[in-house]
Amino acid sequence: MDDRAALAERFEADRSHLKAVAYRMLGSASEADDAVQESWLNASRADVSEVQNLTGWLTTVVGRVCLNMLRTRRTRGEEPLGTYDRTPGPGEGDDPEQEALVADSVGLALLVVLDRLAPAERLAFVLHDMFSVPFAEIGPLLDRSPDTARQLASRARRRVKGGPASADADLPRRRRVVEAFLSASRAGDFDALVALLHPDVVLHADRSVIPTPEPVVVRGGHTVAKGAMAATGRALFTGVALVDGQVALAMAPQGRLRLVLCFTVVDGLVTGIDVVADPDRLGTFDIGVLDD
Repeated sequence: MDDRAALAERFEADRSHLKAVAYRMLGSASEADDAVQESWLNASRADVSEVQNLTGWLTTVVGRVCLNMLRTRRTRGEEPLGTYDRTPGPGEGDDPEQEALVADSVGLALLVVLDRLAPAERLAFVLHDMFSVPFAEIGPLLDRSPDTARQLASRARRRVKGGPASADADLPRRRRVVEAFLSASRAGDFDALVALLHPDVVLHADRSVIPTPEPVVVRGGHTVAKGAMAATGRALFTGVALVDGQVALAMAPQGRLRLVLCFTVVDGLVTGIDVVADPDRLGTFDIGVLDD
């Protein structure tokens, strides 16, 4: 078998692994597919006669492609919030349910934190901590020394952990309530939502959530539940996260934070919800990944 045939065989065998690397780097299933395809085009033109570990080499090729994509991402416009309120029709783009399933398998909160990292930090953390690529191989990808790559991964690791969780002993119960709210929202289960909400619950939404001259205030369990039912499409891209030390929900299509729901829970019922979409406020939140 010649080198090109061996490379093609190894690439197909490693395709799912390479897509997993690309997805954690980019946070988008469609962009991950694009990165894997571009990686094959690059790899197929390379001389691999002296490559001993094709899987490791292909992993670094994908990493380099993703790094370039991350560095140029800032020049692209962001999709409006409403883009994710419904399922696209034929030819309109990716399947949001499939994208959401992939995000759930990785952890949406993790994708949010990764999206906040500098490209070099993200590469070092993903390749080393998630795929065991040695720093000796990561450093050259970044034009840095292995020690610098190690420092970048360490910095990213601290960001992923986030700030300390609240010392509130009731935090596990709050987490169960928030997780139940998300599950009921995704399922469109009105009765389950009402059961989680205090009859006098108050929801505050800033002007960026729904473009209005003034912030929106919604009162009453049934009214708030109806609003949650109308946002089922957004719930697909929402996950539980640690936000400023408290359990909250973060909506992040393609891993990019767009909205946060902060909950007040008393005696097992939600008494208040603050919905934040203002980019400046979102940027101040300390987002972390909750321990399993």
